[in-house]
Amino acid sequence: MGIQSMRPDDYDIKKRPDRVSKYFEKYAEDFVFDEFSDAYINKTGFHCMKGVPVPLRKQDAGKFHGGNELLMNVIAKNITLIMGINTKFKYIENYLEFMENFNKKNIVNALVKEGRAAASSQDNDKAAIHFRAALCILPDNIKAMYSYALICRELYLAGGDEEYVGRFKAEANEFFEFLVALYPRFSKGYYYLGYAYLNLGLYIKAKLTWDHFMDITANPDDRLEIENRLNQLEQPVRIEEGCNAFLSGRYEHAISILKPFVNTRFKDWWPMSYYLGVAYERTGDKKKAVDAFKRVLALNPSHVESMDELANIYEESKDADNENKYRNKADLIRSGGYEFKGGK
Repeated sequence: MGIQSMRPDDYDIKKRPDRVSKYFEKYAEDFVFDEFSDAYINKTGFHCMKGVPVPLRKQDAGKFHGGNELLMNVIAKNITLIMGINTKFKYIENYLEFMENFNKKNIVNALVKEGRAAASSQDNDKAAIHFRAALCILPDNIKAMYSYALICRELYLAGGDEEYVGRFKAEANEFFEFLVALYPRFSKGYYYLGYAYLNLGLYIKAKLTWDHFMDITANPDDRLEIENRLNQLEQPVRIEEGCNAFLSGRYEHAISILKPFVNTRFKDWWPMSYYLGVAYERTGDKKKAVDAFKRVLALNPSHVESMDELANIYEESKDADNENKYRNKADLIRSGGYEFKGGK
């Protein structure tokens, strides 16, 4: 995503879908809500807060009698945390208008500082809430955006169920993408984004991202690390190029790229053999197609698409026994009848 094509709605944490707030909602239980009195609102001019719930820590609720100057910083901090817990909170626009009475940059810097302190103590939920709050106030703040992407990365690397990991991984990856689009000279964004693409098996994207990182970083240790990664990526990148050629219908080109890898350390990656099988079949080499599909089934015995391809090839060659063999096995697997144990 280039900065030219990015709109504020793309990266503004308040306006984009919030896929992780449900993991922070429990922290709202630390607060009770009251309201400013009409008299206090008329006195201070905080009309944006009329009828709006004001979050208070339970221990501070007894001290709240319409607000006072001593309590304003506490209230402002509580408001930011509610925004960080739930970026879709009903009264968030009122809260943001209220925050105009304070130095927003100073508040964001304080939130980032406190969030980083929490992260260093492995209190990752607290850290994430603070970074999210900072982004609600200043959505394009580089420190908040970078810190939030990093803490989401830490949260998914720490593990959890599949949904939890998936949501935080997606959140981290997207904010790294926003970061490099908004701040194309910030090398650390490319450093982590490259690893994100690598983790997703997007080797070409990882290479392009790290190539740019190498152009702008001045850190010798990072340069050495990523140089080694780029060397390791040469063959996976070539394989991905072959897969892309297959997906675009350039079957002969796909064969020329993928065929040399069949007898390498990548030989057990069954999708490559499946792509080769389809490419061979589409270019008329039925014998090699059959060999490729059988190789898939030796690696992944329940791959019904390869069974379908074999059945179609045998039907075309009038080999009814083998056609029925693979057709029946595919049908049984689709119906949940049993798992095919053999690849031939």
